[in-house]
Amino acid sequence: MEEPATPQPAEDQLSYWDEHRFMLLIILTLVISVALVSVSLIIYNVSGSAQLDLSRPGNESVIDKVDKPDTTTDYSAFGPVNKATVNEFTKMYDEQAKKAKAVDAFNGDPLNPEVLEFSDPATSTD
Repeated sequence: MEEPATPQPAEDQLSYWDEHRFMLLIILTLVISVALVSVSLIIYNVSGSAQLDLSRPGNESVIDKVDKPDTTTDYSAFGPVNKATVNEFTKMYDEQAKKAKAVDAFNGDPLNPEVLEFSDPATSTD
C-alpha cells in the first residue's frame, strides 16, 4: 500500500509570480522598449526632423537640389609624406579646428544654422 503524498511546506512552494518572473521581466522589457521607440518616432515626425532627413526613401528627387558648398577640400590619403604635404595638412586642419573652436557649445543655441555657417539657398549669392 502506498503512502499518501505529503504536502510541501509553505516556504518551499513558489507563488505564480515567483515561478514566472523571468517571463514577466522579458514581457515588461519588450513593452517598455516598444513604448520608448514609439515616443521617439512620434517626436521625430512632430518636430519636423523627418522632413529634413534626405536619406529617407521618397526624397531622391530633392537630394539633387541640395546646395553643397565646394569650399571643403579633401586631403588625399595617398602620396608622399614630406614637409610640404605635412604643412598643407596642418594648414587645412588648423582652419577646420578654428571653426570648431569658434562654436560655443554652451550658449543658448549651438545648432543655430548661423553658428554652424549654413546659408539659406534662397538668399545665397552666386
